[in-house]
Amino acid sequence: MKRRSFLSSSGALFYVPSALASAEGSESKQKRKKIAFLGTEVREHSHSQHFLDRLALGYGWKGQWQNPRLDIASVYIDQFPKKNDLGRNRINKYGLELYSTVEEALTLGGGELAVDGVVIIAEHGDYPTNHKGQKLYPRYDWFKKCVEVFEKSKRGVPIFNDKHLSTSWEECIEMVNDSKRLRFPFFAGSSLPVTRRMPAIDIPYDIPMKESVCVAYGGVDSYDFHALETAQCMSERRRGGEVGISQVHAMKGNKVWEKLANDDHKDTRRLVLSALTRSHNLPVNGGYYSGKITFDWVKKTFPNPVAYFIEHLDGFKTTMILTSIRDFNYAGLRADDNSIISTQMYLPMPTHGSTTADFFHPLCRHIENTVITSEVPYPIERTLLTSGMTLAGVESLHLGQIPVKTPNMSVRYKVLPDSTFWKD
Repeated sequence: MKRRSFLSSSGALFYVPSALASAEGSESKQKRKKIAFLGTEVREHSHSQHFLDRLALGYGWKGQWQNPRLDIASVYIDQFPKKNDLGRNRINKYGLELYSTVEEALTLGGGELAVDGVVIIAEHGDYPTNHKGQKLYPRYDWFKKCVEVFEKSKRGVPIFNDKHLSTSWEECIEMVNDSKRLRFPFFAGSSLPVTRRMPAIDIPYDIPMKESVCVAYGGVDSYDFHALETAQCMSERRRGGEVGISQVHAMKGNKVWEKLANDDHKDTRRLVLSALTRSHNLPVNGGYYSGKITFDWVKKTFPNPVAYFIEHLDGFKTTMILTSIRDFNYAGLRADDNSIISTQMYLPMPTHGSTTADFFHPLCRHIENTVITSEVPYPIERTLLTSGMTLAGVESLHLGQIPVKTPNMSVRYKVLPDSTFWKD
């Protein structure tokens, strides 16, 4: 990977948490704000379907129905699949205005920016895959089209980008730099950091930590990002904040367990076992665990893992392991008393534990709050770094499971104590 300096690498960034109290009541005191919704395809269980339905129809919140707090002024949908398309259905159902380009959606067919926020949901759809196996979604391209409209209009508005930023580190950096150059609120990422947790805990703020582990499921350049966001939203709360990473080493199969069997990974093994005790989807035999949750049991039960071993610049370590379980489980090791903090990010999927994917509720809530207040719930640097971790993991696998140095990923930031996950 090419070396590229990051604009904030020389010092830690601090962010001001969202003015939640203001957001909760302000929509009734001022003119409702309007957003442009940009989606790749709207079909059952696609991300665009989940976000569009919540932003147009509403969602359950704190024991009651929450009507949308924003108006969808325009919609751009890139693809209408021959099978299972819901895009035109939703346009008609909600009485929305469909535009033929990103630019038209932002300007409402006029010459200048005419909305108060932009939601980019570029996930799912028929897009090419590169030689590394990365699906080339148009997140960067759509973002740059938004930037062009902002520059022409001499003003910007908040943008939310679903999942990681891009398949290129240089493009990721450019997106963050654009948001800072033009001074518009920008946040992105996964639903995992903000969904419910079991138990509903956070890492105590500003404690010394050694290591984080997330044991999850899914594929490379897709669910690996969710797992990395799970770990990072906890790790970033450690004393000193985040300082960036120096290396990512990705492995597959038995190589993962061989590495973890080494003496220098004793703590990591403890964390893996702790995380797995939080899972509700472990393999069973006759209705119960097929054996005690031990390292030997793990090796036998999950013969085909994918793991990213990540080294941070301050000596901290992050390990992400994808297995055949169907949930996202976190464990972190304190440096002061060597105790473990663990939880599950609760993600009941449609057809697997739920019908409605309610874990999208809090992310939609944060989108609304950001457009209403112009304040982001967490710094974009988190998603910049997790995007970089994902890119480096993909690169490591592509090069034959060798370590990849990341001198360009010295991303420094610090969050404040406020938690942003769904606690009600």
